[in-house]
Amino acid sequence: MSVLRPLDKQPGLNTATILLVGTEDALLQQLADAMLKEDCASELKIFSFFSHLARSLPLPSDVNRPRIDLIMFVVNLHSKYSLQNVEESLRHVDATFFLGKVGFLAMGAGQESHCSIHRNTVTKLANTYRSPLFFCDLEREGFRATVAQRLVRMLQICAGHVPGVSALNLLSLLRSSENPAPEDL
Repeated sequence: MSVLRPLDKQPGLNTATILLVGTEDALLQQLADAMLKEDCASELKIFSFFSHLARSLPLPSDVNRPRIDLIMFVVNLHSKYSLQNVEESLRHVDATFFLGKVGFLAMGAGQESHCSIHRNTVTKLANTYRSPLFFCDLEREGFRATVAQRLVRMLQICAGHVPGVSALNLLSLLRSSENPAPEDL
């Protein structure tokens, strides 16, 4: 079993690569397109592994794959399969990635009456991995554009393209703006 490590590849000059892991191929493609439209000094590379290309991690062993700077696990709150896919994929990520280079997106939070997965379940998952969690509605263009902006900024920081700010700094800032986890009280 191959484990994805943050430093298993050399960084590219002025490039930043995000890996989107989720089962919602059409919505993730729209998010990737919105990210590529953002004004960014870095060359963005977006690896999207949807259910029809790769059901989950591990990634195929490809020697030409660039270094991955940020992994976003996308959970559709309307699909238990989506959560299961993310949980299985997490086992293939090296623990050092969780030092600010992993995040979670929870889609479909705006339609809570239709949710198969409770928001607390995803919140607990993100807290377990000490990673940021964003609730979003990728079906609405305005929200998708806002999420894309935030992800691009996170990606730039995780790739080391923002002077004076590291992925750990970002993680600390994001954690301090959230409510504390129950075990931290």
